[in-house]
Amino acid sequence: MISNHEIDYRIFGSEMQCVEIELDPQETVMAEPGSFMMMQEGIEMNTIFGDGSQQSGGILGKLMSAGKRMLTGESLFMTAYTNTGYGKKQVTFAAPYPGKIIPLDLNRLGGRMTCQKDSFLCAAKGVSVGIEFQKKLGTGLFGGEGFIMQKLEGDGLAFLHAGGHVEERELQPGELLKIDTGCIVAFTKEVDYDIQFVGGIKNTFFGGEGVFFATLRGPGKVWIQSLPISRLAGRIISYGSVGGRREEGGLLGGLGNLLDGDGF
Repeated sequence: MISNHEIDYRIFGSEMQCVEIELDPQETVMAEPGSFMMMQEGIEMNTIFGDGSQQSGGILGKLMSAGKRMLTGESLFMTAYTNTGYGKKQVTFAAPYPGKIIPLDLNRLGGRMTCQKDSFLCAAKGVSVGIEFQKKLGTGLFGGEGFIMQKLEGDGLAFLHAGGHVEERELQPGELLKIDTGCIVAFTKEVDYDIQFVGGIKNTFFGGEGVFFATLRGPGKVWIQSLPISRLAGRIISYGSVGGRREEGGLLGGLGNLLDGDGF
């Protein structure tokens, strides 16, 4: 296991955020493909298998690391950014959609976090990005996001991205929080995660909130997002579908459709 590099950072922006990572000579940060924004001269990019935590473990270790990422729906590859120059250098990564970037110091959070599979942005080299299987059958079958989530392990900094507003909650021992499955961003290893049936015929068929919701039981910390990307995408698709605008705004909406040529 490679020791985690101690990186410094600054987060910029309000709704469309980016994180600037400051690297000392020979320090490295690992990032998801497509998250790169800009970097200073002297930083070298290197595409690698997996998350970079198994680079000295032989071909089998590299293949297992890459395979775990594939199971979570991520790319087989990650990009390493290493400061090969002299003095401090900066590299910046951008959020993929409106929301917040969440810095997590794994050393202060028990060395392990469970998070949504599409929330990881970047991390110090040495942080392992693997898979977390939900042990309970009900959680796996009806968890909304599936029974596979991402697992972050190590003692370095990792950065997640979440949609909309992000709330951090500290759950007391035995405290139970019921939450939409898509709104979960991450939780610490002590938190017990399960799925619960909403209940009631009207709630099930007409509630519009799904048949199941997640339960998080303390102790531990949880991070919750107000706008999951799946919910945002669903609204955009609904708006762009045929007839999607005709119900908006009553008479004014109809006039708008006519002016746009949609009423002919």
